[in-house]
Amino acid sequence: MFGCIVAGRLVQTDPVLVASDKFVFNLSDFEQVNHVVVFMLGTVPFPAGMGGAVYFSFPDPASGAAVWQLLGFITNDKPSAIFKISGLKQGEGGAHPFGSMAPVTSASMAQVGVSVEPLEQLAQQSPVSSAAVSSVDSFLQFTQKMLDSLYNYAASFAVSQAQMTPNPSETFIPSSCVLRWYENFQRRLAQNPNFWKN
Repeated sequence: MFGCIVAGRLVQTDPVLVASDKFVFNLSDFEQVNHVVVFMLGTVPFPAGMGGAVYFSFPDPASGAAVWQLLGFITNDKPSAIFKISGLKQGEGGAHPFGSMAPVTSASMAQVGVSVEPLEQLAQQSPVSSAAVSSVDSFLQFTQKMLDSLYNYAASFAVSQAQMTPNPSETFIPSSCVLRWYENFQRRLAQNPNFWKN
């Protein structure tokens, strides 16, 4: 019914059934995982009016007990979702439907749980905000990183005016000019994330 994808690992399509409406995927070495994708296989839809709450569990560093955090949900209309787990705070858990049914067996083992619940209940739940994946356009993210890299690269060649050796074949651009342009770009981007598309 469900699948789980972690970059660089085999797709998991065999969750452990811990109750008639609860499924768990085990993730070893979860410290190395940034994102998790949970999806429906398309073989069995949710019953009418039902969906799946997606939870993430890892061992509490102090007690070793499982700490569960709500990531979000999937439904027949939204059969897959990607969640960022690298920013989750360990030790900060919330209410969850798994009880002690799915104990964590190792300090480096985490679990992704799917609990089949009514859509009305899913709509009232609040997932942890750090699990949301950025909705910023990937081209925009690339552009920002490229500009950061360009500025840092150019700044690595910076010399003071006293250190400059006259060279008639080169044109020098003051780094303050590039920095002002970059700061202006960042300010305009914060005001209107789509300004560069015009």
